[in-house]
Amino acid sequence: VFVFGEHQGRAGYSEFTSGQGPQTSVCLISVGSLKLPKSDLLRKGREFDQVYRQGKRLHGSGFSLIYYGNNLGHSRLGISVHRQLRGVVRRNRIKRLVRESFRLHRELYPQQSDIVLTVRPDWSSSDLAQVNATVAGLARRN
Repeated sequence: VFVFGEHQGRAGYSEFTSGQGPQTSVCLISVGSLKLPKSDLLRKGREFDQVYRQGKRLHGSGFSLIYYGNNLGHSRLGISVHRQLRGVVRRNRIKRLVRESFRLHRELYPQQSDIVLTVRPDWSSSDLAQVNATVAGLARRN
């Protein structure tokens, strides 16, 4: 559990105090509540295959978004990054950005669907705002 707040005029992490000196209220945030649950991710090859075979495709600049409706009541995300994007660090960063975009801005993605976002070698989005903008632009065109 992280504890955020101010103590003696400095912002940042705080410890519980003994009641002496200037203090402000403390807000507790559980790290578990900030995560994307594994149940919201496509993890099995057959899940990806079903989306690839039966899903609807939307093509963007450097990526494609393929989605297929599910009966789960929520969307699930799968990410496929082409190996021609050299460097495992770069590929993993792209996957982290896409997962973060999905976690924070689910309204941009198709609802109640299994979604596979395939990233091609000409991918150019380098931060979360760009990922959100490209997905939002793709959703508006549809």
